[in-house]
Amino acid sequence: MLYSQLPVLTDQPVCRLRSLRSVTLSVPDPLASRDFYHEVWGLSTVDEDGDRFWLRATGTEHHVLDLCRGDSNALGGFSFALGTPREVDDAARALERIGVPLLREPGPLGDAGGGYGLALVDPEGRTVELSADVHAVSSQEPAGRRAIPRKIAHVVLNTTDIERITAFYTQVLGMRVSDWSERQMSFLRCNSEHHVIALNQAAWPALNHVAYEMTSIDHFMRGIGNLRSHGISPQWGPGRHGPGDNTFSYFTDPAGLVCEYTSEVAQIDEDAWLCRTWRRTPELSDQWGTAGPPTTAVRSAMAGIPDHGASSLVTPRDPDYFIALPEPVGAA
Repeated sequence: MLYSQLPVLTDQPVCRLRSLRSVTLSVPDPLASRDFYHEVWGLSTVDEDGDRFWLRATGTEHHVLDLCRGDSNALGGFSFALGTPREVDDAARALERIGVPLLREPGPLGDAGGGYGLALVDPEGRTVELSADVHAVSSQEPAGRRAIPRKIAHVVLNTTDIERITAFYTQVLGMRVSDWSERQMSFLRCNSEHHVIALNQAAWPALNHVAYEMTSIDHFMRGIGNLRSHGISPQWGPGRHGPGDNTFSYFTDPAGLVCEYTSEVAQIDEDAWLCRTWRRTPELSDQWGTAGPPTTAVRSAMAGIPDHGASSLVTPRDPDYFIALPEPVGAA
């Protein structure tokens, strides 16, 4: 479907995204997930409220992971940084003009990180927060060579309509397409990182995986070794992808969600970069040739559970805004 045929139309993006801040995951047992990400994965718990936990990495974001309770695994949303509260207000007015529904109007944010922001809902029901003035924290680079993630590197989302969702994130939110993997995946950036969001054509919308950036390839390998010392082996990797040129090693957490250690993500020179379409071949999925094929278990976990997100919580101005989604029938 061409973007000109979509119910949301805009000549200019509504904002300038600075970076990907954090991801919210809804899981049946937040405490078990917190223990894994805190004690094994390398994040630290910065705040908690009952069965909700906020965890930080070593970078400057207040938190990178927000764990909350839900009946089943789901993507609670993800947050992008804007420069100022005024940019948040300007984005809200622009979103209203083009008919993008807001789950939360601009205002102070009530979670542990504070700040000022809004939450919009994309055409497949995902909650996208735009925020500014979040509590500042200083960088805490790990002592020695301890394997601790620095930040969220990227989030991969399964979509039923890759063309339309790619158009939404580029034309509405101003992201740029760095590369395609045939027409199966698109890799989107909002700064010099090759991608902070990737979209994967699938049978239903769901979270595919969340990737955490390690400071160096040495920290990346030490992270894998640390997980092995806890009896956890990679379900795909280690290897080095073609698109993004980043290292990868995939695992599953206690909720069955896929998490990735990565490093050395390609940096984009806006004046020189040319988007290309990669062929989907084993040697381009893993340039090193070390990873082998992903396990059946991790493939199933990447497919996820059909997720309608917040689509039932808002009423879009145009009844055709939301993509018709399959009924959530359980895990693949």
